[in-house]
Amino acid sequence: MSDMIPFIDLGAQRARIKDRIDAAVMKVLDEGRYILGPEVNELEDRLAEFSGLGRALSCANGTDAILIPLMAFGIGPGDAVFVPSFTFAATAEVVVLAGATPVFVDIDPDTYNMSAASLAAAVEAVNQAGELTPRAVIAVDLFGQPADYPALKPIARENGLKLISDCAQGYGCTLDGKATLHWADVLTVSFYPAKPLGAYGDGGAILCKDDALYAAMKSVRVHGEGASRYEYARIGLNSRLDTIQAAILLAKLDVFGEEIAMRQAVADAYATGFGNAVKTPRIIDGARSTWAQYTIEVADRDGFRAFLAERGVPTAVYYPIPLHKHEPYSGFPCAPGGLPATEAAADRVVSLPMHPDMPQADIDRVVDAVTGYASRN
Repeated sequence: MSDMIPFIDLGAQRARIKDRIDAAVMKVLDEGRYILGPEVNELEDRLAEFSGLGRALSCANGTDAILIPLMAFGIGPGDAVFVPSFTFAATAEVVVLAGATPVFVDIDPDTYNMSAASLAAAVEAVNQAGELTPRAVIAVDLFGQPADYPALKPIARENGLKLISDCAQGYGCTLDGKATLHWADVLTVSFYPAKPLGAYGDGGAILCKDDALYAAMKSVRVHGEGASRYEYARIGLNSRLDTIQAAILLAKLDVFGEEIAMRQAVADAYATGFGNAVKTPRIIDGARSTWAQYTIEVADRDGFRAFLAERGVPTAVYYPIPLHKHEPYSGFPCAPGGLPATEAAADRVVSLPMHPDMPQADIDRVVDAVTGYASRN
């Protein structure tokens, strides 16, 4: 077996921006303001500025970033929240934690993002059953590209639903030049280290356009705090972003736009090199992806992964079991007609190495391995 190339090379990024990260961290250590220090407010301002609209509120992790708005909206028992099944557990988990019921929706077979047709059918089915009150949609910007918000938003609005953009993997992605918050009520972010904009620990953020919602979420973030520190307006969480993580993220945000372009260059090289050898990602018209993952489809996934591993190319499989197939989620409703596109994708998708510092030699190695497998089969 050849030596493996990195799947994600966080060390290469660290080497490139080491001085600015070291200086940022040492400033926090010297000042000693470890919780909600000035870097946290600066980061929130910069996140909103980078997105071009709204206000940003940082929090402890990407999971809380989705839970906090649900709590601020007052979503709970008896409410239905429509979510994809082809996603990380957090998207549905927060619905259950809020006391509401997740309703699983199918995906588009090419983009892997929520299907507008399946969503419409699911909302209609819940309305007809009359047992739950539809309250919100959580659309995931999977693998870094935006969901089809121009198709999803009218369905949400016609049914009085809040629209949340779970942009954990896709902060920085745009559709027609706009951040997904342009269509959504809330945009949520994860700063897990492997994300395109990643901290050196957990972290998250929420962006919104409504001042009243922002104030409610800010209260939820710190134990439901009211007008003063020991006055409580609601049930809340302890979900603050550490100042050190904010400082690291500020240093990374300085180069984030450049890194999105670097990721796009890797994706373009893959697409050119692969040709028609495999089913490559389809980005919807007008979209810019952050390429959190470069995900293709193959028929014999196990054989494909073994072939690449022998040639020193690592792979990863995300969401091999859709959420609605896991025991804790199996009792929750699915859209009419089931989730055939979700189940098909779960059996076939595989992700390839992707990071902004990927050298040409590594790109060539991946292309040679993928096309070599295709020619053999």
